[in-house]
Amino acid sequence: MPYFSIIVPVYNRPDEVNDLLKSLSQQTSKDFEVILVEDGSTVRCAEAVERYADALDIHYYYKENEGRSIARNYGMERASGRYFIFFDSDCVIPERYFEVLSKALNRHYTDCFGGPDAAHDSFTDVQKAINYSMTSFLTTGGIRGGKVQLEKFTPRTFNMGFSREVYERVGGFREMFSEDIDMSTRIRQAGFSIALIRDAFVYHKRRVNLRLFLRQIYIFGMSRISLYLLYPDTLKLVHWLPACFVVGSLAMIIGSFFWWPAILPLALYLLAVFVVSWCMNRRLKIAVLSVAASVIQLGGYGVGFLKAFFLKVVLGRGRDEAEEVRLRKGK
Repeated sequence: MPYFSIIVPVYNRPDEVNDLLKSLSQQTSKDFEVILVEDGSTVRCAEAVERYADALDIHYYYKENEGRSIARNYGMERASGRYFIFFDSDCVIPERYFEVLSKALNRHYTDCFGGPDAAHDSFTDVQKAINYSMTSFLTTGGIRGGKVQLEKFTPRTFNMGFSREVYERVGGFREMFSEDIDMSTRIRQAGFSIALIRDAFVYHKRRVNLRLFLRQIYIFGMSRISLYLLYPDTLKLVHWLPACFVVGSLAMIIGSFFWWPAILPLALYLLAVFVVSWCMNRRLKIAVLSVAASVIQLGGYGVGFLKAFFLKVVLGRGRDEAEEVRLRKGK
């Protein structure tokens, strides 16, 4: 019986699954099984599974499309490990990941953990820029595992794990946007310990172009209000910052038509984003793309947040939705 059960929901990602399985086959510690749940894909990853069947203990399931949360729960129901690990299918795992994780849990056991993400050298310039915008303190306040953080760390399912005991007491994921934040909140409310294991990082490809990134981040902004309706005390100042960025940027742009120095704070901020990205990546193109990705990250999230706040809180349209989510048991 393996100690870890890796659970990955998959939807039309055969190439990414191949990269994920390749990275898992190169782990220095292999006390794990891999459970892939194909969630109604029309382009399956069976060929990739077959390719690594001799190198890994893989359990491959195909089910009708019901959503990634239900797919993860389906995997947990069939897992044999004592500790469940969750990756997204677009992750690549460093070869010492499970060696590092095992040592960390042996030193200071935690019921639930999360780790940060990084950009691999093989990623495209756009993916590296998006990774910067999602991990930089200048854009997200370090909430995804940064060394300096404006909010208590919350594990997310691109790199997250919890014990079988957590699953048996708390249940599985609920089908909703930001289901991982919902799950982490329920785990914390149940009294379990949660920790950031910073050295257990993954390479996360994220979106391949800025258009898809905008759509994703807009949904993140809207889902934050859904989480607020479920857990009012979880809405922090850091979550308002993108909305402030949107309102403030519009005010500065309009004001610059009447008094040009009004745009200087925004220009200086974007210059700081550019300089920090250039220092980190040493590529002019990535630094330029990082500015674009950061504007999309803050602007998309802020617009989604403001729209959802107006519709669901001010107009009161979110109460029924919140009650419906509360009734879901995460099974």
